Amino acid sequence: MKRYLKLVKFSHTIFAMPFALIGFALAITISGEEFSMFKFALVLFAMITARNAAMGFNRYLDRDIDALNPRTANREIPTGEVAERSALVFVILNSVLFMFTAFFINFLCFLLALPALAVLFGYSYMKRVSALSHYVLGIALSIAPIGSYLSVTGEFHHVPLILSAIVLLWVSGFDIIYSIADEEFDKENNLHSVPCLFGKRWALYISSLGHLMVLPFLVLLYYSVNSSVENTLSWIYITGSLIFSSLLLWQHLIISPKNLTRINAAFFTLNGIASVIFASFFILDLFL
Repeated sequence: MKRYLKLVKFSHTIFAMPFALIGFALAITISGEEFSMFKFALVLFAMITARNAAMGFNRYLDRDIDALNPRTANREIPTGEVAERSALVFVILNSVLFMFTAFFINFLCFLLALPALAVLFGYSYMKRVSALSHYVLGIALSIAPIGSYLSVTGEFHHVPLILSAIVLLWVSGFDIIYSIADEEFDKENNLHSVPCLFGKRWALYISSLGHLMVLPFLVLLYYSVNSSVENTLSWIYITGSLIFSSLLLWQHLIISPKNLTRINAAFFTLNGIASVIFASFFILDLFL
């Protein structure tokens, strides 16, 4: 089991899971539905299995590329720690479990489960054809809050869409930063990314612009939630948003085209902390 948790970087669940929890909390607040531990457990399990399937598929599809890249050559499939066939079985099993779980959540979630998997798997192909791969990854993770909201209500609402837009801009921005480390390798192997297309400096500018666009969506989210449920959000949400925004800014301050030594700190540490803090303040404000 430990090998498969390493395969899918289970610790990186910290990026999408907090936003899924926000979507669940928003659904309860806006719809007035009672909290269901059973439904909550189903949502968590659906999140985990969908992510396992997506990451497992990405590692399986990229196994030859990973073996050539010094940064990724020690991953589980290239080293033989996890066999190719075992990884594929892992992907299929988690996909089936995700579909099965979605069926028990509600019919709409079941109908959307397959298209969701298509988006999650599609990201793995995108870097072979387009520099838009960063934004496809953003879309893949932005499904989390919408799916959590739909699991409770069974119907769409504009508020989780705003939250998903924040996730899309946030994730695509930090993925562009992370991809700078592979710029030369990607060029040599005909892979596509924003750094390959525009260079390191402009990649950082584009990432900064995406993160800057998060700010008006945070403001829009505040007013949209309060218009849906009067005076729900307060200074607690504002504080969480300011900390979240500050951490996005900080990762751009510690990285420059001439100094990329802190990319891992920006990608893993700062963004993980940012997502947990934002979700904690947001959910606390919803239920106080």
